[in-house]
Amino acid sequence: MSNRADAPLRGIALICFAVICFISMNTIVRYLGRAGYPVPEIIWARYIFHLLLIMAFFPRRITTLLVSKRKAMQVFRSVLVLLATVCMFFAVREMPLADAVALSFSAPLFAVGLSALILREKVGLRRWGAVAIGFAGMLIIIRPGAGTLQWAALLPVTMALLYATYQIVTRMIRGAADPLNALFYTALVGAALASLVVPFFWRTPGLIDGLLLVSTGFFGGLGHYAVIMAYERAEVSVIAPFAYTELIWATILGFMVFGDIPDPWTFVGAGVIVASGLYVLYRERRAAAPSVVPEASR
Repeated sequence: MSNRADAPLRGIALICFAVICFISMNTIVRYLGRAGYPVPEIIWARYIFHLLLIMAFFPRRITTLLVSKRKAMQVFRSVLVLLATVCMFFAVREMPLADAVALSFSAPLFAVGLSALILREKVGLRRWGAVAIGFAGMLIIIRPGAGTLQWAALLPVTMALLYATYQIVTRMIRGAADPLNALFYTALVGAALASLVVPFFWRTPGLIDGLLLVSTGFFGGLGHYAVIMAYERAEVSVIAPFAYTELIWATILGFMVFGDIPDPWTFVGAGVIVASGLYVLYRERRAAAPSVVPEASR
């Protein structure tokens, strides 16, 4: 059996590709939200077309796409992704892309606490210190009491917590199903739940907006497939730092498409969060180093 971390360069390439997919999706979501389309409709489109595209591209796999050794956990993981999507889609409608993305970078910090709580991993004082500094970076961006705090700023933070939980669950059930099956669960659960509420928020789109709605499913599905494949090929500590390139794309697209110019404090806070996250990943990699050699020698 090949080691799941035997292709780090491929993992890095996949996570960078996923980042581009996600920021493209979020840019479209912000555009559609500002154009007046209800967020529940955008979420429905993101998952229903994700589901249809999987079925269209893999018709011979349809009868086996629900196969998994941990079906309940696959459903739970999919619900986490859906809830994270809800938070992020509302966030990007209400605030600049760069701000939302910067706050979402707190996911690795939440993952530290969750790994200690759920996986029973030992977390030293240095990592807890990095987490504390990272959360200070979040406060720099949000700046409570400075008259700049808006409720939307809590959404990407909640998304980060949900995504951190999703990462922990993904690691817990790795190998339980083919990556395509895991992606199918995400699309199926999201489409089913979103379909229950979308009739109450429906707005019929024109041709261009309809194509944009379809593209949210394409970019979202492709991005999540790339993430799943990346985690199959490399350790989290290797590939996660490259997810921070999303801030670059968010800043560029936010300015080019919407004319958003991030507040300087956003970059200061983002820098603190990124530095803390990278240090956490560095410490986790060092802590795992003794167990890597025996595992790789199998």
